[in-house]
Amino acid sequence: MQPAELKRFLKYCAVGVLNTVVTLVVIFVTKSLIGLPPMLCNALGYTAGVINSFLWNRAWVFRSDGKMGREAVKFLLGFGICYAAQFLLVWWLSTGLLAPCEWNLGFFTLSGYGAATLAGNVLYTILNFIFNRLITFSPTSK
Repeated sequence: MQPAELKRFLKYCAVGVLNTVVTLVVIFVTKSLIGLPPMLCNALGYTAGVINSFLWNRAWVFRSDGKMGREAVKFLLGFGICYAAQFLLVWWLSTGLLAPCEWNLGFFTLSGYGAATLAGNVLYTILNFIFNRLITFSPTSK
């Protein structure tokens, strides 16, 4: 990976951390401070995270000036495809290869499902970065 692309990927990862914070803050505020039902809070939190992700990736990571509506549709499509890929990997690993596994790491235990979830997160991050770089925010697809 070239230095400029590595920098872009690190910025993409930073946006991912920010998305997590935004998601959790919205869930906490809507549940604990406002008192909305938990599943509504979850949906609101993830919606806020996806919107945050789109805006920061568009403006800061990929610096796109394409048509926002068109890019938003592609962004959601990429989210769905990459989520499905990570979901299938987690399911496959946690019901097969890693199902009986458990690792005691001293301060916590990592189950097969936990390891599968980590692998799925890595897959999602890489695939979604590639999708957004080549399709959503591609200079040639404006």
